[in-house]
Amino acid sequence: MRVPKRLFTLLLPLILAIGCTAAPTAPAAPAATLAAPMATSLPPAATALPPAPTLAPPSATAARPLVPGAGNQLRPAGAPVQSFEVLASYPHDPAAYTQGLLYVHDDTFYESTGYWEDSSLREVELATGTVRRHVMLNDRVPPPPGAQPHFAEGLALVGENLFQLTWQSGFGLIYDQATFTLQGQFRYPPDGQQLPREGWGLTTMDDQLLMSDGSANIYLIDPAATIANNELAIISRIEVHDANGPVMRLNELEYIQGELYANLWQSDLIARIDPASGRVHAYIDLSPLRALLPAGGRPEVLNGIAYDPTNDRIFVTGKWWPTLFAIRLQPVAVVFLPHIMA
Repeated sequence: MRVPKRLFTLLLPLILAIGCTAAPTAPAAPAATLAAPMATSLPPAATALPPAPTLAPPSATAARPLVPGAGNQLRPAGAPVQSFEVLASYPHDPAAYTQGLLYVHDDTFYESTGYWEDSSLREVELATGTVRRHVMLNDRVPPPPGAQPHFAEGLALVGENLFQLTWQSGFGLIYDQATFTLQGQFRYPPDGQQLPREGWGLTTMDDQLLMSDGSANIYLIDPAATIANNELAIISRIEVHDANGPVMRLNELEYIQGELYANLWQSDLIARIDPASGRVHAYIDLSPLRALLPAGGRPEVLNGIAYDPTNDRIFVTGKWWPTLFAIRLQPVAVVFLPHIMA
């Protein structure tokens, strides 16, 4: 049943107030040809950047639950809403247009940043936000003369190889993790297929890759075959959905304890997804984090999810956000918000 917007607005505080009963979560399990531009030679190895601007020392804030806010352009619908608490906050380069975020070890991140000529692959220190080393995408693979620069997107690590997507250039890159030297490229969509036409999010699930393209689709990718054939090797595809139907604009991805977490572009929401069926288990509304950002700057949409399995920490940030947050999820509420997208 569709609830009128005015009535829903009056009932929302009551709905959220009664939605604190924990419910168990379900376990999880899971073309036109575009020629990729090829680099004729490899540039020098990655160089170190000067330290990022000092924003503030990392501050371990008191853990406090945050409830869903009113800042989302897309409302959670068709699945339970989940709250969270902030464990700590850390400096993050406010010039980083975060597209992919990956925690590796020893409080170190790999980050893919976009925004055309600013597109890069970075190694970042958690405690200070310092960029230890980086490579620029358009230096590695220069665009054709007169063409727009390539726009970097999702990032994932498989073995010793870092896979980085581009948005609309029709190819991805493979780097050596230790040196950031370019090892190869792969094109998409594969020969004879229409999808995916764009690259958005990327993550590792066991020894395979999961990829989003801005639609409701998630693609299961064979990384070894992708390397061998220089084109995206798609094993299967699922459509992500909640009780109201397909869930669009899936962006940055992270695989966490059997579930797929996905940023929803143009919102401050994360969807928790069963990678086998595509069903959304819950939404996490992170819009309250905006109140914790320092004044000024130009913070855009939430984007960037990373997971530290050793310490069970989830890290989140956004495009041009000066802060990266460590969070812990609260139990899933039993309340479903009605569909209000009309």
